[in-house]
Amino acid sequence: MMIRKLALATVLVLTASVTIAQAGGTPEEQAACRSDVRRFCHSIPPGSSDGVYLACLQEHRAKLRKACLHVLESHGQ
Repeated sequence: MMIRKLALATVLVLTASVTIAQAGGTPEEQAACRSDVRRFCHSIPPGSSDGVYLACLQEHRAKLRKACLHVLESHGQ
């Protein structure tokens, strides 16, 4: 069960990183949002669209770390 959770968390982080990268995000920008995605978007199923992760981050905007919030703002979100 623990391995399954770890695998799921890894997929979520990678998917979120791909989402930010597709928006032109640098590895630094991806890293800035990684912990917020883990914290707030862990229930999103693997393979979900980029918009689902973005909507999740926007839904929790008031609780995001400043670094992730800055990434969203720099991409017009």
